[in-house]
Amino acid sequence: MPHCIVEHSASLDGELILPLVFLGAMTSALFKADGSDIKVRSIAYQCYLTGQATSDFVHVVLKILSGRTPAQKQMLSRSVLAQLQTLEIPRCSLTVEVVDIERASYSKWVSGS
Repeated sequence: MPHCIVEHSASLDGELILPLVFLGAMTSALFKADGSDIKVRSIAYQCYLTGQATSDFVHVVLKILSGRTPAQKQMLSRSVLAQLQTLEIPRCSLTVEVVDIERASYSKWVSGS
């Protein structure tokens, strides 16, 4: 059920990044085998600073329900990062973090079609 939120510089094509994040999450084998529970979305930033110079960036936040081990979270983070590295963008910072969603406070409802 991860919510994969991709933040990136607007000069990068989010349409190229989203499938890689999805594949990285799928490769982890921590979620449904068909990927139906993986949600990926992006936010492109026009205005940002990366130190004193402006260079491209991709930062992925993977919000997952609590209960995974630190080793599983590390493997998920590395799996997504490995996929992002295939972009081979010069002068680009790629970062991934895994954040727990507390099960006790998480609510979900899906409407019928």
